[in-house]
Amino acid sequence: MAEQLGTICVQGGYRPGDGEPRQLPIYQNTTWKYDTGEHMARLFDLEEEGYFYSRLANPTCDAVARKICELEGGAAAILTGSGMAANFLAIFNIAEAGDHVVACSTIYGGTFNLLSHTMKRMGLDCTFVDPNCSDEELDAAFRPNTKLVFGESIANPALVVLDIDRFAKAAHAHGVPLVMDNTFPTPILCNPFKWGCDILTHSTTKYMDGHAAALGGCIVDSGNFDWMAHADKFPGLCAPDESYHGIVYAEHFGQAGAYINKAACQLMRDLGTVQSPNNAFLTNLGLESLHARMPLHASNALKIAEHLAAHPKVAWVSHPSLPGDANYELAQKYMPNGSCGVVSFGPKGGREAAEAFMANLKVAQIATHVADAKTCVLHPASTTHRQMTDEELIACGISADQVRLSCGIEDVRDLIADIDQALEQI
Repeated sequence: MAEQLGTICVQGGYRPGDGEPRQLPIYQNTTWKYDTGEHMARLFDLEEEGYFYSRLANPTCDAVARKICELEGGAAAILTGSGMAANFLAIFNIAEAGDHVVACSTIYGGTFNLLSHTMKRMGLDCTFVDPNCSDEELDAAFRPNTKLVFGESIANPALVVLDIDRFAKAAHAHGVPLVMDNTFPTPILCNPFKWGCDILTHSTTKYMDGHAAALGGCIVDSGNFDWMAHADKFPGLCAPDESYHGIVYAEHFGQAGAYINKAACQLMRDLGTVQSPNNAFLTNLGLESLHARMPLHASNALKIAEHLAAHPKVAWVSHPSLPGDANYELAQKYMPNGSCGVVSFGPKGGREAAEAFMANLKVAQIATHVADAKTCVLHPASTTHRQMTDEELIACGISADQVRLSCGIEDVRDLIADIDQALEQI
């Protein structure tokens, strides 16, 4: 088994046998044929491994999930149809109506809405905390029915770096796992499991795909959280599931397999948030170059952040790896080799100046996307986060003048020249 991330990116998850396809095949089918009904019955009873319907599992998707799992150093993983589906399943797999979640207030706007509105209507309550809150404030956010803590390694688009070690210890002190979205740094630049995180999610739509070609998400379980030690908190994993022959996931699959198998056998079965095998194939192509692209994304972003910080028409700049940034020390601790390719900044002149800057760009493109090979730009307050109130925007770390610049892998000299000419026209 490979140990270096670059080798895993290229060859992880799928190894062809003699005379088999060198590239991961696309299993573009919904069903499989069996000689006997007894064979299928053993599969449905989870007594034997195999495939019987692509809504629950597919060989192409499983191979890509294994690759991401290897990159993160996890025990098991599953693909989903999108990053939002991954976050929903990751939470709903252990928290349901009547339960409570602690989450960082700076998380991605879509996930904030998921917890504060959609899952609230499902009976799940959430307390949002500032990631820079005191230990006492963090401890006070927990309740007896709290089931998990949710955060992002680097918040989108606030670029706040989570103190993973501190939040993991707080979660574990209350007998619950730390669940984190690791989309922005990817496992190439950050390994949250090393610092006590228990479960990771990804929008594979972003850097993992890298080419804005395929929607997708992934959930990775570290296998380190002892569900049975907290069986009263997690009956879904530690008590019989009557919808699946009374199986007890934590007993049948063990600590390392219970969480992901429950997500597949129960939630994927019922909710159908499956990733298509064709999208998984495209994601795998992106993963093969992830180790080569991420350092360039991060390097371009840092150079651009340094340039913006010295520009007379720029009011403020935020990038985790920029010396002097509020998140610099945490970024050096958790991702010393670079953080991500995203820079947030505000031009002097507020919202109107931000919009004028974006309109005058020639190389960078205005797009409702982030984290792919092409440089793109967005004004979060009027687009991705426009459903939020002013108070919610502030809590998420978003200002009216904020421009989110996702630095691609073009020549950084062209990107800087483009930024300069756009700023000059404000």
